[in-house]
Amino acid sequence: MSDKMKDVLTTGEVARICNVAPRTVSKWFDSGTLRGYRIPGSKDRRIPLSQLIRFMKHHNMPLNGLMTGARRVLIVDSEHDIVEVLEKILEGEAKYEVETAASGFSAGLIAERFRPHVLLLDMHLSDVEPHEVCKQVRANPDLQLTKIVAMSGKLSDEEVQGLTSLGFDAFLRKPFHIHQVIEAVEDVMAASY
Repeated sequence: MSDKMKDVLTTGEVARICNVAPRTVSKWFDSGTLRGYRIPGSKDRRIPLSQLIRFMKHHNMPLNGLMTGARRVLIVDSEHDIVEVLEKILEGEAKYEVETAASGFSAGLIAERFRPHVLLLDMHLSDVEPHEVCKQVRANPDLQLTKIVAMSGKLSDEEVQGLTSLGFDAFLRKPFHIHQVIEAVEDVMAASY
């Protein structure tokens, strides 16, 4: 989306802002929960920005993605130095909205509120199994489009091969260059739209 906010949005644009599948937006529209209109002679739906804001406020959805259209990235890693550098560069260079968590528990709480487009997940957290985090994200209807990128410097090639079957969308081997992280985020986002 451009810097100038549009007055009327498509279901695809609403889906990106709310981080849900376009069919979910269509269900909201068809049930009357999200108000809008159909293009005459077409099945295409349009949602006025004012109606989307009303809907998001009513359902306690974060409005931060609405105003910027920026990718929301949640970094979950207990290595403070890595997180600090990643956050600084992802916000500064890539212009992403970034939140961080040092544990699986705090990641769950932040994900509920922040609804990240991409979750960068360290595979060696002390308080939770990464595949459990993956399973919880996949089970949450509000996070159905969140992409999960595993990060590790210790996994074998066989373990990396098995990540897809556990629900991960991509893998970054530590140590990595910051541009590899941006590339991974853009690649998984491109796959969803």
